[in-house]
Amino acid sequence: MGKIVFFEDPNFKGLSYETSCDCPTLHAQFRRCNSIRVEAGCWVLYERPNYMGYQYILTPGEYPDYQHWMGFNDSIRSCRCVKNVYGKVYKIRLYEKPDFGGKMVEHGEDCPSVQEAFKLHEIHSCIVLDGAWAFYNESNYKGRQYFLERGEYRQHEAWGATSPAIVFYEDKKFKGRSHECKTDTSDLHSFFSRCNSIRVEGGCWVVYERPNFMGYQYILTPGEYPDYQHWMGFNDCIRSCRVIKIVHGSDKLKLFEKPNFEGTVMEVTENVPSTPDRFPNKAVHSCHVFHGAWVFFEHPNYSGRQYLLEKGEYSHYTEWGAMHPTVGSIRLITDIIFYEDRNFQGRCFECSSDCPDLSTHFNRCNSIRVDSGAWVLYERPNYMGNQYVLTRGEYPEYQRWMGYSDSIRSCRLIRTSPGAHRIRIYERPDFSGQMLELTEDNPSLMDRFSHREVHSCNVLDGAWVFFEHPNYRGHQYLLEKGEYRRFTDWNALHPTVGSIRCIRDY
Repeated sequence: MGKIVFFEDPNFKGLSYETSCDCPTLHAQFRRCNSIRVEAGCWVLYERPNYMGYQYILTPGEYPDYQHWMGFNDSIRSCRCVKNVYGKVYKIRLYEKPDFGGKMVEHGEDCPSVQEAFKLHEIHSCIVLDGAWAFYNESNYKGRQYFLERGEYRQHEAWGATSPAIVFYEDKKFKGRSHECKTDTSDLHSFFSRCNSIRVEGGCWVVYERPNFMGYQYILTPGEYPDYQHWMGFNDCIRSCRVIKIVHGSDKLKLFEKPNFEGTVMEVTENVPSTPDRFPNKAVHSCHVFHGAWVFFEHPNYSGRQYLLEKGEYSHYTEWGAMHPTVGSIRLITDIIFYEDRNFQGRCFECSSDCPDLSTHFNRCNSIRVDSGAWVLYERPNYMGNQYVLTRGEYPEYQRWMGYSDSIRSCRLIRTSPGAHRIRIYERPDFSGQMLELTEDNPSLMDRFSHREVHSCNVLDGAWVFFEHPNYRGHQYLLEKGEYRRFTDWNALHPTVGSIRCIRDY
């Protein structure tokens, strides 16, 4: 028999709940889950009721905070104990295509990298012959987890994975002949003769002007593109497409002045709207992408020809498809997904860049999933109204981001690079009066500053959030690097600051 104990607070504190049986809904037992003790058995936990949403597989042991079970947040809403997990024999068959088609690999032990061991980029079906297994969507047992028991899985959706999807239309505004695609396609010519609008329903895609992934590239994130100008296209010719495999983590790339990773080097961890302003050389002849998916643009401010760069080494600019080494700007591909209903249900919209007006994409917002990056959301269009700062994780209801309602009308990516954090706060306007310098979170400013009000501040490094009340509650205000001479400069109506937090999770 299994046994598991859930605790509302980290380090096994706060309200607790113990169970030895499956629970389709845990909402009545606790509001949040920040630590777990598994005393017996193997358990699968789910972020949503009825065994849905993100899965976490836990074996006997102690998990003092949700990061220890690789959780994205403190939401656990259902659980089940897995019987007959342990045995002497483990065997699984992996297939390259759905319905057990394509290349097959039979395996009987752990594998930290499926791509390196079996040369398989994707698994579309599998048969579990013996034992129980866990799939991870990133190497080295990281990312989303999927639990598989003995049985047949004809499609990847059978174990809970989702699919990317893109729809091409021959005419503008999503009219005329259409073709839906869910995987890489080297030649689209037989499906349509021209492409004047596109709807990306899931995933990030790169589409090409010519077959076999050649010619002009256009990087598209989820959303609607009613004509080819919306994806910065030069004409209505799209002949091949492929899914961008984004592996989220500490995004980083290095630019080199000369081929083969020689000459002056610059490390990039954030968007660069003007490369010449940061890189002493106008030309980038080689680069190394350590993590993340990036887009090079020919001109500053993310304009001109585009080139997708995924994790790997590029010893010469021709390897990313360019005809010359000019790089005017660089953008990281990031994601945030808005859902109209709670628990990640209902109509959804995926966004990868600043958006001044979200009203055309959804009517209300009751849950959010941040796959990467740090974002600031606004209650009203054009970055106005109440602010909410969200880092990577899942927010199954608007109370989780301390929202006052289900109204989210604009959003933007926080572009401050990770690293050191330093801020100076002042008792009076124009940087006068008592000053306090902070380099870390402060849950109660009164305990250190002896003032309830902050009238000016100087953000020297990093990005910070002011909260109206102690313990990170109340109205939020994002402060990025720069000077703020009066509290109105950070859009506050009064100078009261109860707590301060630096943004570390990019």
